[in-house]
Amino acid sequence: MPGIEPLIYQQKRPIRILSTLLQNGTLPHALLFTGTEGVGKHATALAMAMACNCQTETAGHRTEDRSDQGGVKPPDATDPSSIGSCGVCKACKKIASGNHPDIIQIKPSGVSIRIAQIRELVYTLAMKPYEAKTRVVIISEASAMNAASSNALLKILEEPPDRTVLVLAAAHKSDLLPTIVSRCQHIGFNPISKKNLALLLNEKYEIQPPADGILAAMAKGSLSKAQLMIKENWLQHRSWVLSEMTTLGLQPIARLLALAEKISADRKVASDSLEIIKSWFRDVIMSRYDPGKIINQDAADKIEHASQQMDIRTLLTKIDAVQKAQNRLAPNANLRLFMEGLLIQLAQT
Repeated sequence: MPGIEPLIYQQKRPIRILSTLLQNGTLPHALLFTGTEGVGKHATALAMAMACNCQTETAGHRTEDRSDQGGVKPPDATDPSSIGSCGVCKACKKIASGNHPDIIQIKPSGVSIRIAQIRELVYTLAMKPYEAKTRVVIISEASAMNAASSNALLKILEEPPDRTVLVLAAAHKSDLLPTIVSRCQHIGFNPISKKNLALLLNEKYEIQPPADGILAAMAKGSLSKAQLMIKENWLQHRSWVLSEMTTLGLQPIARLLALAEKISADRKVASDSLEIIKSWFRDVIMSRYDPGKIINQDAADKIEHASQQMDIRTLLTKIDAVQKAQNRLAPNANLRLFMEGLLIQLAQT
């Protein structure tokens, strides 16, 4: 299991709240972290677990930001140790490496968090922690709990075990039962700004302009999503999709069907392609009003040319069609047939 991200980006408010709770000894038995996937919720939960269990005498009282030591500090980055841990004692190292027996991490099994997972958690929490001062349970993607697992977790929250803190992570409060939300202290996490995420991609991954800005915009404030896009050569796929969009209206039906077949070969590719196609039409509209806000800056000339070929109403209709396609991209959908209809519709002027 991988360790925590060395730095937490642009989340000073959540870290300040947690530092205060730790210093005052008022950490609640349950916390709810909300925000876009990949903005540091999980890393912050692990950093908090380190602060709760740090073996250094000053643990819980270290709040200065030390993330600029030993190099250039990335934009708005915070060292996890600023929450209140030394980062080097035995407990901190175990937690950072994912090897501490009392830091329990629960993730969806398939598409959901199953009742069996929560029952196993109930059994574990009935026993005392093995070695931790404070046992920490981190439930990632808590919105993936079904009704049965949600109700089972609610019983834990109603009668919280001693020396245990639960951290639930979700995109929105509305993704969880109101009764669960009401029993947690809520801390919201912001998306990383496009500017800061682009700088981070440039400094840490050597992604050069305009690619850094394009990735930052399409990742929508999520560092983990941007990292995955880099790993999967998303920029190369984007270039191919955009090249197809520039001549979409000129293609014969046979060519559109072949394109649909290629895109629909993989559900992840189809999902990525739809987002890129939507960004193209969005940019075509934006080029008329504020060219500086175009996402695909390296295709600005082609985008400007396309904007002269279609009126705003037509462009908005196409964006709406792509959005509806994204909303209907269900696991049981016939992807190829689905994409054929969409591309034929988008090719019409």
